[in-house]
Amino acid sequence: MRVLVVEDDVLIGKGIVAGLHKHGIEARHVGTAQAAEASHKEETFHAVVLDLGLPDRDGMDLLANIRAFEPHLPVLILTARDAIEHKLKGLHGGADDYMVKPFDLRELAARLHALVRRTQGRAAQVIVAGPLRLEPESGLAWLDGESVTLSRREVDLLAHLASADGRWVSPDLLNERLYGLNEEVSSNAINVHIHNIRRKLGADAIETTRGLGYRLGWRPTT
Repeated sequence: MRVLVVEDDVLIGKGIVAGLHKHGIEARHVGTAQAAEASHKEETFHAVVLDLGLPDRDGMDLLANIRAFEPHLPVLILTARDAIEHKLKGLHGGADDYMVKPFDLRELAARLHALVRRTQGRAAQVIVAGPLRLEPESGLAWLDGESVTLSRREVDLLAHLASADGRWVSPDLLNERLYGLNEEVSSNAINVHIHNIRRKLGADAIETTRGLGYRLGWRPTT
């Protein structure tokens, strides 16, 4: 399990990361809403631990943005705001759980495990192609039954190629699907993602033909 910890206090953030590691949870710490959004675009996380008192934006605003793009990603608010009005606002605003500081790391780890189990128990879209099994919503992936860590962009790229059902997909279309029309992106961004996917899944994972674009190296079976 991989968790994004959004906490502006560096000491608390590092303590959470170290404590979760002892309970079998890999975590990455960021201190601002902007850094959280950047990390979420580049990496796959199975849950988010969210402080509300962030220096650049209120945590509730970040929660709304997360919910807009990933409605099923578990989010646990971890904050010093202990009034019942704050708890109700957080839960009604889309949080899956709410904990108040100070807290016990054992309880935090247990709640995260429970949230992720609940999410994985839902019916999820599954793409099976050759040795690859991919769950686009959760970002989980396996190659020959072994877990593989893919970034969010890499998961989205593979899902788009799989949905093309063997047809070639142009780089321009992939850029539009992954980044939208308004986001500035470097000219070789797709090539970088393709390179990383081949490094993780093998050279046969994605085929390339000049003038046509890319397609998945294995035909989806589901």
